[in-house]
Amino acid sequence: MREHEAALDAFLERRRPPEQVRDKVDLDYRIEEQSIVIFEKRAAPRDPDRTIEIAVAKTTYDRAEDALRVFWQPRDRKWHGYEPRPEVESLADFLEVVDADRHGCFWG
Repeated sequence: MREHEAALDAFLERRRPPEQVRDKVDLDYRIEEQSIVIFEKRAAPRDPDRTIEIAVAKTTYDRAEDALRVFWQPRDRKWHGYEPRPEVESLADFLEVVDADRHGCFWG
């Protein structure tokens, strides 16, 4: 688990906005059981004291396949399998897919 957190922290550090705007917009991740969710957090449009989260990407470990499933979240706010590459073998592969975003699904 610690190695996953180190890889995620390094990934986010490369992708995060400059420090002077991180109080307005930033990136973070959450580990939820078998899943990791990467999200953007920003001040709510009508209430700057409130923070909202906008999903970027998700991976879930599929024990039956011994693989990580890759998901993205379009406007309907439901997780969809990332069809160009629905599964990867490692967290490093997942982060590479999200970082490259060859189809504009994760970063817009």
